[in-house]
Amino acid sequence: MGPRGKQIQQLARLLFRLSLVDGAVSPERVAGVLSYVASHRPANPVGVLRAYHRLVAESLARSQAVVDHAGDVSDATLQNIAAAMAKRYGRPVTAVARRDPSLVAGLRVRVGDDVYESSIAGQLSALAASV
Repeated sequence: MGPRGKQIQQLARLLFRLSLVDGAVSPERVAGVLSYVASHRPANPVGVLRAYHRLVAESLARSQAVVDHAGDVSDATLQNIAAAMAKRYGRPVTAVARRDPSLVAGLRVRVGDDVYESSIAGQLSALAASV
């Protein structure tokens, strides 16, 4: 990465830090940052906005547990998963359910880049890989 790329990354990180309230991305702050970028047009605004978007998206992914499931998942189960993930990561985590019939049964929980799987499809896949 050249000096221009470093400047883009530094500005994106600064804008990202300005978007946080108590360690979480604030929609109001993001709107303010976007307004500022639109009115003050930094050098290479597209590059800055791409880098900023990546940082915001990564932060949002780390604060959300996506629970893939084949059958029904109760609100109590989602709350328990959110509480367990918040305790594990030491930050607030919300759980969002997403139906995935390919799992057959069980759950797959994704928080950022981490995946926790307890599904029949995952067990069959692991079994097939070991043979």
